[in-house]
Amino acid sequence: MWKILMGNMSVAPFDAILLMSFGGPEKPADVLPFLQNVTRGREIPDERLEEVGEHYYMFGGKSPINEQNQALLRALQDEFASRGIDAPLLWGNRNWEPYLAEVVGNHARMHGSRRFLAIDTSAYSSYSSCRQYREDFAGAVAALEAEGIEVMIDKVRQYYNHPGFAQAQLECLRRGLADLKRLVGSLNRSRHKILFVTHSIPTAMQKSSEKFTAGYQGQHEELMAWLSGELHGDEQLDAELVFCSRSGSAHTPWLEPDINDRMRELSESGTEAVLVVPLGFVSDHMEVKFDLDTEAAQTARELGMAFLRADSVGILPAFVSGLVDLVLERAAQVRGEHPEQRTISGSKALGPGSGACSRNCCEGTRGKNTVPNWNLDKPAS
Repeated sequence: MWKILMGNMSVAPFDAILLMSFGGPEKPADVLPFLQNVTRGREIPDERLEEVGEHYYMFGGKSPINEQNQALLRALQDEFASRGIDAPLLWGNRNWEPYLAEVVGNHARMHGSRRFLAIDTSAYSSYSSCRQYREDFAGAVAALEAEGIEVMIDKVRQYYNHPGFAQAQLECLRRGLADLKRLVGSLNRSRHKILFVTHSIPTAMQKSSEKFTAGYQGQHEELMAWLSGELHGDEQLDAELVFCSRSGSAHTPWLEPDINDRMRELSESGTEAVLVVPLGFVSDHMEVKFDLDTEAAQTARELGMAFLRADSVGILPAFVSGLVDLVLERAAQVRGEHPEQRTISGSKALGPGSGACSRNCCEGTRGKNTVPNWNLDKPAS
């Protein structure tokens, strides 16, 4: 339904497609080393990391993210096959096995591949959700160059406003509202609310993300507005954006309100039930399983508030098909073609007509930011 019927299904000039994600531990012994990888350079003591690790130990020391990425990889492979795309599809991570540089290096050695196109598992723009992936690519390129292997890694554009991702989110939202209606009997705008949830980021990172675009928060709000506009009848509950997974110093400002704080305020003003929609996450990994399904659900129980969490997009066909559309779109752009950049109504694709980013877009705040020159472009006008 959501496939682009392109005449050219080639991913040339790319030799392989790379699913790039955050990574997560597979067993209790992995938890501390994994968290050390995540926080490298921040000088966070192991004692503090062990405290954070309790979230993983509650689930047997294993993050669900790896199995979810494997499921997405299989779904992408099936979609490739259905379209006659025979490019290799690989999986690499930032913080745990399989590591990005090892995956790319091994494939380059075995098959002579030199140009890779990445699909990352984050839909929005910010340092952590986009630029840091590009810095990971630059690090992998440099590490392999030191071994005498020259590769290039590009990526698809951020896809928060691509119809595939948006329609998958709408499907999750509507199913969640139907489940909430069965739970509470009937939906009532004065007593029931939709809480769209995403990962909080420091306000300095938010400001950096606004340099050339609506920014991290603004992109969420744009998608929320489209989703709300697609609802009908008693589905049209009031909705707002809240945040989870804040970390770091209490003195550093982060985006607010926290979901738990906001639920308490809503309870005091008469809200009796909430539908929590993990808008900022593509699958049910630890921030969803702990911060929402465990912590926020416990807050709701304490408040006597009905709580229901909608599904994440996971491997819904619209989402998977949309990712493949983005692969074909970026490949065509690199070939010098001008494919349609599909977006939701009222939106437009980010950047200067390509999947590339500005050289100083979404810069970090902890020192030098490096990105490979070949996947950058001029700023959006």
